[in-house]
Amino acid sequence: MKILMIGGTGTISTAISNSLAKSDNELYILNRGNSNDKLHGNIRFIKSDINNESETTEKLIDCDFDIVCEFIGFTRQQLERDYRLFNGRCRQFVYISSASAYNKPPRDYIINEGTSLANPYWKYSRDKAECEAFLMKMYSENGFPVTIVRPSHTYCENSVPLGVHGRNGSWQVIKRMLENKPVIIHGDGTSLWTMTDSRDFAKGFIGLLGNPHAIGEAFQITNDETLTWNMIYETIAKALGVKLRPYYVSSEFLASVSDYDFKGSLIGDKANSVVFDNTKLKRAVPDFRPSIRFEEGIKHTLDYILSHKECQTEDPEFDKWCDKVISALENARKEIVNG
Repeated sequence: MKILMIGGTGTISTAISNSLAKSDNELYILNRGNSNDKLHGNIRFIKSDINNESETTEKLIDCDFDIVCEFIGFTRQQLERDYRLFNGRCRQFVYISSASAYNKPPRDYIINEGTSLANPYWKYSRDKAECEAFLMKMYSENGFPVTIVRPSHTYCENSVPLGVHGRNGSWQVIKRMLENKPVIIHGDGTSLWTMTDSRDFAKGFIGLLGNPHAIGEAFQITNDETLTWNMIYETIAKALGVKLRPYYVSSEFLASVSDYDFKGSLIGDKANSVVFDNTKLKRAVPDFRPSIRFEEGIKHTLDYILSHKECQTEDPEFDKWCDKVISALENARKEIVNG
């Protein structure tokens, strides 16, 4: 198959790109070329900013594809552009949406593709839902061959998945653990969550490519392992060889005392208990069996990060904010206890 990946070097897509590059497929990657050094294998690169429609149109002139995969479409306007670019020029258009678009707060902790899309807390999620609605309208009215994929919390070798972190990624939290400092965990750490290694995600995703049962359908791709946030943080600390010092703070409080988007990322997503039912995906892709437990996957990730200094981006602003939140709550506790 002749496959075009738009993006192709992100947390979710890198494993897919590298897997397809080793296959018999003809793989094209369209991006600005800033991170292509992490890709290996038989790949043809098209250097273009997809947001520059005229430039991309020129680069893709006379190019048709069996499959187009859109990893960096976040707004309806961007998907309308994609429709203009690829309508009639591919046999399958795969759009990467987000499981965060599901109804919040959830009406049932079991989530499947029939769960309604409604997230009043996070614009990112509402935009993804609007993109889905547009694409399904184009499918129903014009036969545009769309497949929608909804990942949840997916991680790769250079990204530690966490609930509370700063703008520069998760390293500062890892650094706090290594320095025996308290680490903020939202809520009381007992809500349910799912972590998916990008290598497992790639198996399910690739199984949908060229799959006739995937056209006009939405699929979520996650691990089947259910964890609490306490288990997640404890597993990370164990892999680091340190003792976890959790400091529990309500999601509502965290959202109210910072300009980090905790209203969206916590209240609109990670603070909710969810268990994903992947039955639909397994019917379409019978060979899909996620095999990487979090304990195994996070060890692989941390080994990589600890051996690559470029992954250790410090965030002193976030570190200072954590200390300030913890100090303020401890002072409030003392004032109440001591009268």
